[in-house]
Amino acid sequence: MPTHDVRDRFDHLPHDLHRVGAHRAPGRKGRGWVAFWWALGATIALIAAGVFGILSLNDRLNISIPGISASADPSASAEPSAEPTPVATVDPALSVTVLNGSSSNGVAASAAGTLEEAGWTVGATSNANSQDQPATIIYYADASLEGAALGVVQSLPGATILLADDFVDSGADLTVVIGNDYVAPPE
Repeated sequence: MPTHDVRDRFDHLPHDLHRVGAHRAPGRKGRGWVAFWWALGATIALIAAGVFGILSLNDRLNISIPGISASADPSASAEPSAEPTPVATVDPALSVTVLNGSSSNGVAASAAGTLEEAGWTVGATSNANSQDQPATIIYYADASLEGAALGVVQSLPGATILLADDFVDSGADLTVVIGNDYVAPPE
């Protein structure tokens, strides 16, 4: 069988060249950064799409961006207020207990006299458990008594009201704890 020993230019390679597989030119410098920037852009786009998707599906999440004013919701202004604002009233049928929570003596009696002059029925006066109460507070245990508590505030300016069941066991409808901020009216 005849052998053809035909050699061409590819058969004469230098002996120090050790190539195996496909022979490609080396990659350009910085080519890895192109892939990084594409991945970063895709990540930001996906996050933005997710945030806007959640915002459009969930009305409870409100994000305010500075410089952009929120448009008024027409459905919110169309609804009337469900609960009317309580009006300050004086009800002599309600019992008021006055407790001295200040460091001064005779303050409960002075405040009780002011309330009686305004038309309130004072059931009892006594000292509170502590004499370091910073502010005068009117306690009421039932939400329907908020108007009456506001009426006591008109009689004792500077007092605040608090819906709490701290003094339910006293038997009084309203309990006034006089604090160190109380100033007796001039006689």
